[in-house]
Amino acid sequence: MAAALRHSLLSAFAALLIVTSSIVQILPARASDASPALQEATGQLVTKDYAQVSQAIDQLASEGSDRAKLILESLLERKVFYIKKDKQLVLAEKVEREYKIRDALTDEELGIVKKRKLKKVPVNNKLRREIRAVLATMDLKNPDADARLAAVNQMLDRPDAASAELLEGMLEEEPDSRVAEAMGIVIALGKLTSGDQQQREEAVELLDGNTHPAVRNGLNALLQQSDDATLKADIERALNNIDAKLQIYSVLENIFFGLSLGSVLVLAAIGLAITFGVMGVINMAHGELIMIGAYTTYVIQLLMPNHIGVSVIVAIPAAFIVSGLVGIVIERGVIRYLYGRPLETLLATFGISLILQQTVRSIFSPLNRSVETPSWMSGVWEINSALSLTLNRLYIIIFCLLVFAALFMILKKTALGLQVRAVSQNRAMARAMGVRSERVDALTFGLGSGIAGVAGVALSQLTNVGPNLGQAYIIDSFMVVVFGGVGNLWGTLVSGMTLGVANKFLEPWAGAVLAKILVLIFIILFIQKKPRGLFPQKGRAAEG
Repeated sequence: MAAALRHSLLSAFAALLIVTSSIVQILPARASDASPALQEATGQLVTKDYAQVSQAIDQLASEGSDRAKLILESLLERKVFYIKKDKQLVLAEKVEREYKIRDALTDEELGIVKKRKLKKVPVNNKLRREIRAVLATMDLKNPDADARLAAVNQMLDRPDAASAELLEGMLEEEPDSRVAEAMGIVIALGKLTSGDQQQREEAVELLDGNTHPAVRNGLNALLQQSDDATLKADIERALNNIDAKLQIYSVLENIFFGLSLGSVLVLAAIGLAITFGVMGVINMAHGELIMIGAYTTYVIQLLMPNHIGVSVIVAIPAAFIVSGLVGIVIERGVIRYLYGRPLETLLATFGISLILQQTVRSIFSPLNRSVETPSWMSGVWEINSALSLTLNRLYIIIFCLLVFAALFMILKKTALGLQVRAVSQNRAMARAMGVRSERVDALTFGLGSGIAGVAGVALSQLTNVGPNLGQAYIIDSFMVVVFGGVGNLWGTLVSGMTLGVANKFLEPWAGAVLAKILVLIFIILFIQKKPRGLFPQKGRAAEG
């Protein structure tokens, strides 16, 4: 019995020794995770000698790990110290008068110590230049093309002969065209600073017409410094070519922003074109139907806070249905009693617009509401350094064309569209042929109102949503409809895009307010010559 007990105790003691030895082995494991090269390099940093620090920097660059890069970045920020007592290398953050330190190799928190217990690793300006060059080289070897491009773009801020020499050896092996193009610019700009006249001339030739801002700055600097008449002439020619390209890109950018503004005008006006053209109703509440669509988008985002990207897609049919139903209620409740009396419909719909505005203020408050833009609509499409297109406006242009195409197909390929065209061309004849004009009027007004709601979804991505949102677009919508031709979809599309582009070209010259006045004067003069607009409506009713 005693022997068995002794054997059990010995077994337990042996197991305890095994567990203890395992724990002892595990404790320093994090430090041993670092490669021998990294350990040797960090050991070299525990010194006051600048030459030894330079050797350590080269070793860290050769090791190339993320930890080595972190230590180099910390050196650049003067955050690398070693503990005087045991010479342990640490990264330190100043906390009031003390320092919070962590192990440079393992990132293990070591607590807070007094400054007198630490010694800073010395770094001078020469070493800083060396560290920047090493970090740039490490970034240029990153497998991610965007990271490499960011590293090259940093060099563009301070191009020099050393950067050019570094990149020349990497350019041929660079697979990404964007990175290669940026490398070529840095190399050429580096040659501009060279003392070799031939290299300068080659660099000017390479940079001729390049629109990157750094190129223009570099050429201007060389133009001021150079005394060579031939080289100055070449630089001036290159700068003139750059200016010509910049003017072209400026025009293209204005056209893009004009088309995006025109798309908003088309979306806002296309529903009005249908109701005004078919029913002859001057609907002053059309802007409030746009506002309802924008608030529908806001509510959908409140209901789907974790799915913002999908909520905008869901908001499109929701806004169409909500605004469409409100439009049908307005038509059935008020407008159907006022057909043939345009002044009364104008006053009645103006009153309805005030009621809708006050209703929204009572429900959502008078304050503007912000609708979040989905990530897939954010950002820019950078075509080159001089031309960038914002994605949300690009999507709105595409959305406008899709809505136009869908509405065009409805009016041309469906029974409702056939009846709408019949009523718009000759209401009496259509009724004689059995078309229920009252039903067509209600559905047409609902369709136009629904399109207004969809326009509100688009506007919510460009501006804040508020009770007065629609008022900013009602006058512009009427101008688009009248200019394009009442009731004509193609006229609405062409006139909306034309007015949008015209506004964008006039604004830099005349200002936003005067530009609108000039456009209004143009439309008045145009209507004097062509009262039915660009694309006049056809049919007996139009003739009468």
